[in-house]
Amino acid sequence: MVLEKYDIIVVGGGHAGAEAAAAAANLGSKTLLITQNLDTIAQMSCNPAMGGVAKGQIVREIDALGGYSGIVTDKTMIQFRMLNRSKGPAMWSPRAQSDRMMFSVEWRSMLENTQNLDLWQDEVNEILVQGTRVVGVKTKMQVQVYAKAVILTNGTFLNGLIHIGEFSFSGGRIGEPSVKGLTKCLTELGFESARLKTGTPVRVDGRTINFSLLEEQRGDENPSKFSFTQTPKLVRQRSCHLAYTNEEVHDILREGFEKSPMFTGRIQGRGPRYCPSIEDKINRFADKIRHQLFIEPEGWTTHSYYINGFSSSLPMQIQYDALRKIKGFENAKIFRPGYAIEYDYFPPTQLKLTLETKRIEYLYFAGQINGTTGYEEAGAQGLMAGVNAHLKLNEKPEFILQRSQAYIGVLIDDLVTKGVDEPYRMFTSRAEYRILLRQDNADIRLTPLSHAIGLASDARMQAMESRKQSYEQIIAFVKENNISPEEINPTLEQKGTPPISHRTKMLNIILRPQVNIQDILSASEGFRQFVDNMNIESVKEDMESAEILLKYQRYIEKEEEIANKLSKFENILLKEDFNYHVLNALSYEAREKLSRIRPKTIGQASRISGVSPADVSVLIVFLGR
Repeated sequence: MVLEKYDIIVVGGGHAGAEAAAAAANLGSKTLLITQNLDTIAQMSCNPAMGGVAKGQIVREIDALGGYSGIVTDKTMIQFRMLNRSKGPAMWSPRAQSDRMMFSVEWRSMLENTQNLDLWQDEVNEILVQGTRVVGVKTKMQVQVYAKAVILTNGTFLNGLIHIGEFSFSGGRIGEPSVKGLTKCLTELGFESARLKTGTPVRVDGRTINFSLLEEQRGDENPSKFSFTQTPKLVRQRSCHLAYTNEEVHDILREGFEKSPMFTGRIQGRGPRYCPSIEDKINRFADKIRHQLFIEPEGWTTHSYYINGFSSSLPMQIQYDALRKIKGFENAKIFRPGYAIEYDYFPPTQLKLTLETKRIEYLYFAGQINGTTGYEEAGAQGLMAGVNAHLKLNEKPEFILQRSQAYIGVLIDDLVTKGVDEPYRMFTSRAEYRILLRQDNADIRLTPLSHAIGLASDARMQAMESRKQSYEQIIAFVKENNISPEEINPTLEQKGTPPISHRTKMLNIILRPQVNIQDILSASEGFRQFVDNMNIESVKEDMESAEILLKYQRYIEKEEEIANKLSKFENILLKEDFNYHVLNALSYEAREKLSRIRPKTIGQASRISGVSPADVSVLIVFLGR
């Protein structure tokens, strides 16, 4: 059987595939999403949450670009927290617990109602190539589908192997089959593949947890949201809880080490360093007498709880016995054990910055197939692959975000330029320009760029301009108006900062680290009237953005200055077919790395491991000639 021809085929219905399909279709490409199971689109295979440190910034950026992840999260969240409030605004990161089942249902509903997008339930195990160009795919049901471009977003399904103690079996996720044949097809085309490993913890029946013995972790009192669109506000929330392992738990877990697939060498793939299994934590941090666990509800109507921090591939009985020694879990029952999963990935240095493969034209990789971990990182790659596939088909300029423009730019540049040897996870520390890439200004940074290529709608653009105008008016008022000692001194004394003796610019008060803009708002009747008359729907967010720009203006300007200085290197292009081996002044390692990675610009070349500043100077001198 042969289906009709498409512009773009997206293979895989996880977070990367869902965003890729939505972006391509919304831009106008006739798109087909093929996935093994239409009932598990964008399934939360691991924790039932979106966002977190740096990841929350990525979700905001996806939304600002016109993606769906933020909207779906807002519609299905059961708790919202802004992390790192005690630190500077560059570190503030939104995080939401979602109803896991509702999340997938909402994603499918949005995709089914996206124009230009068809869905097909099947398994792709071969890509069709003519010469060096992809022309379609072939499925397990022997269906051939032809297209001008193909985006592979296979997650952990490529030759996925699940490990629980000494027991191993094939699977891309527990209860779902792995994908056979596709890795072989790609390696025969010349692609390099390798293995990685990730894992997930037990799911516990909440009716058997004694929550009175745990520490409650409530959501924010005034919860925000992810999307810059008019998504519903969260009016009720479910609490998470904190629990702790102990030495008895550790002793029981150690009993299973001799049967651990990780310690016996049966797992060859490297796991995520920053999200290790509980047995790995006990082994690596032997001096610690306890480890913190986050007990996260999986939805409004389910009793299932996700035990964040207790990921394990130890034998089921060991997991069960150790769990019951945690305070509050003495009578716990589990819905399913934790497990590790090993899978194929393709080192992302084989990709261009557009996520198109260098070897096969019009073939794109996005998500965990590139060695990343996390829904957010996957969704961002999917969106960018979908956008760039559409743009290339329509002979339009490629869409690449710089490191100074977005965390998404940092993510893709890191993958393509540096590669990975363990599952890649985004952190704020990976971004050189954190103060520019805040979660609050994602729409200001990215919506105009997305609107220019036709993805962000006119309504999104108007909303962004309206929000920007609102906080600029707030900033102008604060800079231009004074506040009296009678109004502000009681607050200043309460905050432990010196009172004022005469009327003073509001700006000077806000610049004090002990004072925030809400303090000024509470103290000044004139300021309150001004804000009320503005009738701002997102007043909390706009006030927050105004305060950040007022307090951190000098830091922001300094970072912008540095970014502008370095941007000149991002504009110096390198020829894709340049022969680096003829430049004997380059080190041997630089010639090898440059020839393999094929950087697009001098800036990208400078970030390749093994390319020294001296090598960069050689390239600049050569280009100058």
